[in-house]
Amino acid sequence: MEKTENIEEFYRRKLNWMPDNLKREIGHFNVFRMKEFVGPNAAPAPFSRKDFYKITLVKGRNRYFYADKTVEIADAALLFSNPMIPYKCEHLDEQQDGCFCIFTEAFFSQFGNIREYPVFQPGTSPFFSLKGEELKEVQAIFERLFAEIKTEYAFKYDLIRALVLELIHKAMRMTPVDTTFFTDSNANTRIASLFVELLERQFPIESPQQKMQLRTPADFATHLSVHINHLNRSLKSVTGHTTSGLIAERIIQEARILLKHTDWNVAEVGYCLGFEEPSHFIAFFKKNMQQTPNAFRK
Repeated sequence: MEKTENIEEFYRRKLNWMPDNLKREIGHFNVFRMKEFVGPNAAPAPFSRKDFYKITLVKGRNRYFYADKTVEIADAALLFSNPMIPYKCEHLDEQQDGCFCIFTEAFFSQFGNIREYPVFQPGTSPFFSLKGEELKEVQAIFERLFAEIKTEYAFKYDLIRALVLELIHKAMRMTPVDTTFFTDSNANTRIASLFVELLERQFPIESPQQKMQLRTPADFATHLSVHINHLNRSLKSVTGHTTSGLIAERIIQEARILLKHTDWNVAEVGYCLGFEEPSHFIAFFKKNMQQTPNAFRK
Protein backbone atom coordinates (compact mmCIF):
# COMPACT_ATOMS: atom_id res chain seq x y z
CA MET A 1 0.00 0.00 0.00
CA GLU A 2 1.23 3.49 -0.81
CA LYS A 3 2.03 5.99 1.92
CA THR A 4 -0.61 8.29 3.32
CA GLU A 5 -1.54 10.99 0.82
CA ASN A 6 -1.82 14.50 2.25
CA ILE A 7 -3.98 17.22 0.79
CA GLU A 8 -1.12 18.97 -1.01
CA GLU A 9 -0.20 15.70 -2.77
CA PHE A 10 -3.85 15.27 -3.78
CA TYR A 11 -3.75 18.59 -5.63
CA ARG A 12 -0.43 17.82 -7.29
CA ARG A 13 -1.51 14.31 -8.38
CA LYS A 14 -5.03 15.16 -9.49
CA LEU A 15 -4.79 18.76 -10.75
CA ASN A 16 -1.09 19.66 -10.99
CA TRP A 17 -1.75 22.95 -9.19
CA MET A 18 -2.05 24.24 -5.65
CA PRO A 19 -4.80 26.61 -4.44
CA ASP A 20 -3.64 29.88 -2.93
CA ASN A 21 -5.83 29.44 0.15
CA LEU A 22 -4.43 26.06 1.17
CA LYS A 23 -3.58 26.87 4.77
CA ARG A 24 -3.58 23.77 6.89
CA GLU A 25 -3.56 25.62 10.18
CA ILE A 26 -7.01 27.15 9.53
CA GLY A 27 -8.43 24.21 7.61
CA HIS A 28 -9.26 23.67 3.97
CA PHE A 29 -12.35 22.82 1.89
CA ASN A 30 -12.99 22.32 -1.82
CA VAL A 31 -15.57 20.65 -4.05
CA PHE A 32 -15.14 19.02 -7.50
CA ARG A 33 -17.07 17.47 -10.38
CA MET A 34 -16.34 13.78 -10.90
CA LYS A 35 -15.94 14.24 -14.67
CA GLU A 36 -12.65 16.06 -14.03
CA PHE A 37 -11.14 12.85 -12.64
CA VAL A 38 -12.74 9.84 -14.33
CA GLY A 39 -12.99 8.54 -17.87
CA PRO A 40 -11.21 6.13 -20.22
CA ASN A 41 -7.85 7.82 -19.65
CA ALA A 42 -8.08 8.13 -15.88
CA ALA A 43 -5.49 6.26 -13.87
CA PRO A 44 -6.81 3.82 -11.25
CA ALA A 45 -6.79 5.22 -7.74
CA PRO A 46 -4.24 3.49 -5.48
CA PHE A 47 -5.30 1.65 -2.35
CA SER A 48 -4.18 4.31 0.08
CA ARG A 49 -4.89 6.31 3.18
CA LYS A 50 -5.57 10.07 3.01
CA ASP A 51 -4.95 12.69 5.66
CA PHE A 52 -8.20 14.50 4.82
CA TYR A 53 -11.93 13.74 4.82
CA LYS A 54 -13.95 13.16 1.67
CA ILE A 55 -17.68 12.96 0.88
CA THR A 56 -18.53 11.59 -2.57
CA LEU A 57 -21.73 11.46 -4.58
CA VAL A 58 -21.04 8.76 -7.17
CA LYS A 59 -23.33 7.84 -10.06
CA GLY A 60 -22.32 4.78 -12.02
CA ARG A 61 -21.23 1.20 -11.37
CA ASN A 62 -18.24 1.06 -9.03
CA ARG A 63 -16.52 -1.39 -6.72
CA TYR A 64 -14.97 0.00 -3.54
CA PHE A 65 -12.33 -1.77 -1.46
CA TYR A 66 -12.50 -0.44 2.08
CA ALA A 67 -10.04 -1.82 4.65
CA ASP A 68 -10.67 -5.57 4.29
CA LYS A 69 -14.17 -5.23 2.83
CA THR A 70 -15.67 -4.62 -0.59
CA VAL A 71 -18.95 -3.10 -1.76
CA GLU A 72 -20.43 -2.72 -5.24
CA ILE A 73 -22.39 0.39 -6.17
CA ALA A 74 -24.92 -0.34 -8.90
CA ASP A 75 -26.36 3.12 -9.47
CA ALA A 76 -25.89 6.10 -7.14
CA ALA A 77 -24.50 6.34 -3.63
CA LEU A 78 -23.12 8.71 -1.02
CA LEU A 79 -19.72 7.71 0.37
CA PHE A 80 -17.81 8.96 3.41
CA SER A 81 -14.06 8.40 3.77
CA ASN A 82 -11.88 9.39 6.72
CA PRO A 83 -8.11 9.65 7.29
CA MET A 84 -7.98 6.42 9.31
CA ILE A 85 -9.23 3.86 6.80
CA PRO A 86 -7.50 3.17 3.45
CA TYR A 87 -9.68 2.55 0.41
CA LYS A 88 -9.60 2.08 -3.36
CA CYS A 89 -12.19 2.53 -6.12
CA GLU A 90 -12.53 0.43 -9.27
CA HIS A 91 -14.77 1.97 -11.95
CA LEU A 92 -16.90 -0.73 -13.61
CA ASP A 93 -18.32 1.63 -16.26
CA GLU A 94 -16.47 4.19 -18.36
CA GLN A 95 -19.37 6.60 -17.95
CA GLN A 96 -19.20 8.04 -14.44
CA ASP A 97 -20.88 11.07 -12.94
CA GLY A 98 -21.10 12.74 -9.58
CA CYS A 99 -19.04 15.05 -7.41
CA PHE A 100 -17.10 15.13 -4.15
CA CYS A 101 -15.83 17.50 -1.52
CA ILE A 102 -12.64 17.28 0.53
CA PHE A 103 -11.81 18.98 3.81
CA THR A 104 -9.34 18.79 6.67
CA GLU A 105 -10.25 18.17 10.29
CA ALA A 106 -9.06 21.70 11.07
CA PHE A 107 -11.86 23.06 8.84
CA PHE A 108 -14.30 22.04 11.60
CA SER A 109 -11.97 22.71 14.55
CA GLN A 110 -14.19 25.43 16.05
CA PHE A 111 -17.46 23.76 15.07
CA GLY A 112 -17.43 20.41 16.89
CA ASN A 113 -15.47 17.21 16.40
CA ILE A 114 -16.08 15.90 12.88
CA ARG A 115 -14.57 12.50 13.62
CA GLU A 116 -17.27 11.79 16.23
CA TYR A 117 -20.02 11.44 13.61
CA PRO A 118 -20.90 7.77 12.99
CA VAL A 119 -20.35 8.03 9.21
CA PHE A 120 -16.65 8.66 9.91
CA GLN A 121 -16.28 6.10 12.67
CA PRO A 122 -14.22 2.93 12.14
CA GLY A 123 -16.30 -0.24 12.18
CA THR A 124 -19.30 1.25 10.35
CA SER A 125 -20.30 1.09 6.69
CA PRO A 126 -19.69 4.47 5.00
CA PHE A 127 -21.81 3.70 1.88
CA PHE A 128 -25.40 4.90 1.43
CA SER A 129 -27.50 4.00 -1.62
CA LEU A 130 -29.42 6.91 -3.18
CA LYS A 131 -32.63 6.78 -5.21
CA GLY A 132 -35.47 9.12 -6.11
CA GLU A 133 -35.92 12.07 -3.77
CA GLU A 134 -32.86 11.22 -1.67
CA LEU A 135 -30.64 11.46 -4.75
CA LYS A 136 -32.22 14.78 -5.78
CA GLU A 137 -31.74 16.22 -2.30
CA VAL A 138 -28.06 15.21 -2.12
CA GLN A 139 -27.45 16.59 -5.63
CA ALA A 140 -29.07 19.87 -4.59
CA ILE A 141 -26.78 20.19 -1.55
CA PHE A 142 -23.70 19.67 -3.72
CA GLU A 143 -24.94 22.28 -6.20
CA ARG A 144 -25.28 24.74 -3.33
CA LEU A 145 -21.68 23.92 -2.32
CA PHE A 146 -20.49 24.65 -5.87
CA ALA A 147 -22.41 27.93 -5.93
CA GLU A 148 -21.37 29.08 -2.46
CA ILE A 149 -17.63 28.45 -2.83
CA LYS A 150 -17.55 30.83 -5.83
CA THR A 151 -19.05 33.75 -3.92
CA GLU A 152 -17.18 36.58 -2.20
CA TYR A 153 -19.43 36.43 0.86
CA ALA A 154 -17.27 36.93 3.97
CA PHE A 155 -18.98 34.14 5.92
CA LYS A 156 -19.40 31.65 3.10
CA TYR A 157 -17.41 28.94 4.86
CA ASP A 158 -19.88 28.97 7.76
CA LEU A 159 -22.60 28.20 5.22
CA ILE A 160 -20.41 25.53 3.62
CA ARG A 161 -19.87 23.84 6.98
CA ALA A 162 -23.63 23.83 7.51
CA LEU A 163 -24.15 22.19 4.10
CA VAL A 164 -21.53 19.52 4.85
CA LEU A 165 -23.23 18.80 8.15
CA GLU A 166 -26.54 18.55 6.28
CA LEU A 167 -25.02 15.82 4.09
CA ILE A 168 -23.78 14.01 7.19
CA HIS A 169 -27.12 14.17 9.00
CA LYS A 170 -29.01 13.12 5.87
CA ALA A 171 -26.83 10.00 5.61
CA MET A 172 -27.20 9.21 9.29
CA ARG A 173 -30.97 8.93 8.75
CA MET A 174 -30.42 6.32 6.02
CA THR A 175 -29.57 2.62 6.19
CA PRO A 176 -25.97 1.99 5.06
CA VAL A 177 -25.16 -0.44 2.25
CA ASP A 178 -23.96 -3.82 3.50
CA THR A 179 -20.28 -4.53 2.93
CA THR A 180 -18.83 -8.00 2.39
CA PHE A 181 -15.47 -9.36 3.45
CA PHE A 182 -12.84 -10.20 0.86
CA THR A 183 -12.86 -13.90 0.11
CA ASP A 184 -9.78 -13.99 -2.11
CA SER A 185 -6.52 -15.59 -1.00
CA ASN A 186 -4.91 -12.20 -0.42
CA ALA A 187 -7.35 -11.13 2.32
CA ASN A 188 -5.06 -12.07 5.20
CA THR A 189 -2.05 -10.50 3.49
CA ARG A 190 -3.98 -7.28 2.96
CA ILE A 191 -4.94 -7.03 6.62
CA ALA A 192 -1.36 -7.81 7.73
CA SER A 193 -0.03 -5.11 5.42
CA LEU A 194 -2.50 -2.54 6.75
CA PHE A 195 -1.63 -3.43 10.34
CA VAL A 196 2.12 -3.05 9.76
CA GLU A 197 1.62 0.27 7.97
CA LEU A 198 -0.52 1.60 10.83
CA LEU A 199 1.97 0.37 13.45
CA GLU A 200 4.98 1.89 11.67
CA ARG A 201 3.27 5.25 11.20
CA GLN A 202 3.74 5.86 14.92
CA PHE A 203 7.54 5.75 14.64
CA PRO A 204 10.17 7.01 14.98
CA ILE A 205 9.58 8.76 18.31
CA GLU A 206 11.37 12.08 17.95
CA SER A 207 10.52 14.05 21.11
CA PRO A 208 9.50 13.33 24.71
CA GLN A 209 6.11 14.92 23.91
CA GLN A 210 5.33 12.44 21.12
CA LYS A 211 3.24 9.51 22.31
CA MET A 212 2.05 6.24 20.77
CA GLN A 213 -1.71 6.37 20.29
CA LEU A 214 -2.37 2.76 19.27
CA ARG A 215 -1.13 0.28 21.86
CA THR A 216 -3.50 -2.68 22.00
CA PRO A 217 -4.88 -5.19 19.46
CA ALA A 218 -8.31 -3.64 20.06
CA ASP A 219 -6.94 -0.18 19.11
CA PHE A 220 -5.65 -1.51 15.79
CA ALA A 221 -8.78 -3.53 15.05
CA THR A 222 -10.93 -0.44 15.57
CA HIS A 223 -8.80 1.74 13.31
CA LEU A 224 -8.68 -0.94 10.62
CA SER A 225 -12.45 -1.43 10.84
CA VAL A 226 -12.14 -5.19 11.41
CA HIS A 227 -13.12 -7.52 14.23
CA ILE A 228 -10.27 -8.19 16.63
CA ASN A 229 -10.54 -11.97 16.08
CA HIS A 230 -10.25 -11.44 12.32
CA LEU A 231 -7.15 -9.28 12.83
CA ASN A 232 -5.58 -11.92 15.09
CA ARG A 233 -6.26 -14.75 12.63
CA SER A 234 -4.90 -12.77 9.69
CA LEU A 235 -1.66 -11.82 11.43
CA LYS A 236 -1.12 -15.31 12.79
CA SER A 237 -1.66 -16.77 9.31
CA VAL A 238 0.73 -14.37 7.55
CA THR A 239 3.43 -13.74 10.17
CA GLY A 240 3.14 -16.65 12.58
CA HIS A 241 2.95 -14.15 15.45
CA THR A 242 0.10 -12.81 17.56
CA THR A 243 -1.08 -9.20 17.35
CA SER A 244 0.12 -8.54 20.89
CA GLY A 245 3.49 -10.08 20.11
CA LEU A 246 4.03 -7.93 17.03
CA ILE A 247 3.11 -4.76 18.91
CA ALA A 248 5.39 -5.65 21.81
CA GLU A 249 8.27 -6.47 19.47
CA ARG A 250 8.04 -3.07 17.78
CA ILE A 251 7.75 -1.22 21.10
CA ILE A 252 10.84 -2.99 22.42
CA GLN A 253 12.73 -2.09 19.25
CA GLU A 254 11.88 1.60 19.70
CA ALA A 255 12.59 1.46 23.44
CA ARG A 256 16.10 0.15 22.79
CA ILE A 257 16.75 2.93 20.27
CA LEU A 258 15.55 5.64 22.66
CA LEU A 259 17.50 4.27 25.61
CA LYS A 260 20.71 4.08 23.58
CA HIS A 261 20.51 7.27 21.54
CA THR A 262 18.73 9.82 23.75
CA ASP A 263 19.30 11.23 27.21
CA TRP A 264 15.60 10.97 28.12
CA ASN A 265 14.94 9.39 31.48
CA VAL A 266 13.16 6.04 31.76
CA ALA A 267 9.84 7.65 32.64
CA GLU A 268 9.95 9.83 29.50
CA VAL A 269 10.79 6.86 27.28
CA GLY A 270 7.99 4.82 28.81
CA TYR A 271 5.48 7.67 28.42
CA CYS A 272 6.31 8.04 24.70
CA LEU A 273 5.65 4.33 24.24
CA GLY A 274 2.23 4.48 25.87
CA PHE A 275 3.04 3.62 29.49
CA GLU A 276 1.47 6.04 31.95
CA GLU A 277 3.42 4.60 34.88
CA PRO A 278 7.23 4.08 34.75
CA SER A 279 6.86 0.87 36.75
CA HIS A 280 4.68 -0.65 34.01
CA PHE A 281 7.27 0.18 31.37
CA ILE A 282 10.11 -1.23 33.49
CA ALA A 283 8.18 -4.48 34.05
CA PHE A 284 7.35 -4.73 30.32
CA PHE A 285 10.97 -4.12 29.30
CA LYS A 286 12.34 -6.58 31.84
CA LYS A 287 9.88 -9.27 30.74
CA ASN A 288 11.00 -8.94 27.11
CA MET A 289 14.71 -8.16 27.56
CA GLN A 290 15.51 -9.97 30.84
CA GLN A 291 17.01 -6.76 32.23
CA THR A 292 15.80 -3.36 33.35
CA PRO A 293 15.92 -0.26 31.08
CA ASN A 294 18.71 1.27 33.19
CA ALA A 295 20.77 -1.92 33.05
CA PHE A 296 20.34 -2.05 29.27
CA ARG A 297 21.38 1.59 28.94
CA LYS A 298 24.55 1.02 30.98
